[in-house]
Amino acid sequence: MEPRYIQHLVREDLRSKMAFIAGPRQCGKTTLAKTILQDSANGAYFNLDNDSDRRIVFKQQWGDEKDLVVFDELHKYGRWKRWLKGVFDTRPDNQSYLVTGSARLDVYRRGGDSMLGRYHLWRLHPFSLSELPESVPRKDAVTRLMTLGGFPELLLSENERTARRLRRERLERVFREDIRDIENIRNLSLLQIFLEALRGRVGSPVVLANLANDLEISPVTAKRWLELLERMYIIFTVWPLSKGLPRAVRKPPKVYFYDTGDVLGDEGARAENLAACELKKLAEFREDSEGYNIDLRYVRDKEGREVDFAWIEEGKLRELIEVKLSDDSPHKALLYYAERLKPDKATQIVFNLKRSFTRGNLRILSPLERFGDLLVKTSVKK
Repeated sequence: MEPRYIQHLVREDLRSKMAFIAGPRQCGKTTLAKTILQDSANGAYFNLDNDSDRRIVFKQQWGDEKDLVVFDELHKYGRWKRWLKGVFDTRPDNQSYLVTGSARLDVYRRGGDSMLGRYHLWRLHPFSLSELPESVPRKDAVTRLMTLGGFPELLLSENERTARRLRRERLERVFREDIRDIENIRNLSLLQIFLEALRGRVGSPVVLANLANDLEISPVTAKRWLELLERMYIIFTVWPLSKGLPRAVRKPPKVYFYDTGDVLGDEGARAENLAACELKKLAEFREDSEGYNIDLRYVRDKEGREVDFAWIEEGKLRELIEVKLSDDSPHKALLYYAERLKPDKATQIVFNLKRSFTRGNLRILSPLERFGDLLVKTSVKK
């Protein structure tokens, strides 16, 4: 199996702390954990969905001689954090722990964290232009990611029909198993309709009050459902930038999907979603590996001038990014904001670009030129 972009970094963390790997269902967490386990002299793997594994885990019968213990889907145990803290604090000196699971692993960010200082969190994303499997030709990468998505099984399926079936099965499992485990949703079918409505709104600000009115639910419920879908790594939100823009809009957010294949609409919406996934992946890698504070925003003022993304690092605007399908003429709003906000860089990504060029401080690049193999080059040791 090809090394994933965080693989050697997780190994390094395991020398002194626990490592958590969180991310969307079927993005490769279990495969990565088992690959890391193969390098240990005497490791053990336990899946909490398995009854016999669960009994061994909760009785702590894996043995003191094990040097690495992997707990897969541990978050499904209600008091997992308290239990794991006790295990870690009384562990043999030679033993380390790797924990994988869904978004519930990073719930600690919303409140107190009883295990502070005992672990590092890594957020694993699907494959992307910045991390392509060797079996995917670069010339086909954009098309494959736009149509099949970046989840390993989907990307390597080479067939849209198969990808659609796998995608549907994954979402059904998320609703049937994961969401029911953590939320008392009385009407799952209505939540699915809510998700379906979001699929057609990618690239546009989502006014939750309007969406709630369409579905005849309260705005509070709509907000809670949006947060729930984020926690389950189905979607992520990008909020508008308001600092330094006196006439900036302060809401609503834009919504993007971790699986670009989930997007309904034209190629332009899928192109913007793909760019959003690349930026989200790079941002969280920078946060998890180097500790930087990264904020991904979009820019829009009350006059309707809009730029798709603003990359903010440690409070400083580093890059403004506009995404186009075919238009390589400099985007007027991008030029406008580049002049007023003075970012370090201004980039226009054009998916159907014949050749890249620079005009003043503005770079016009293809998606492969902006993102291609970036994580592989900077993070994976060969």
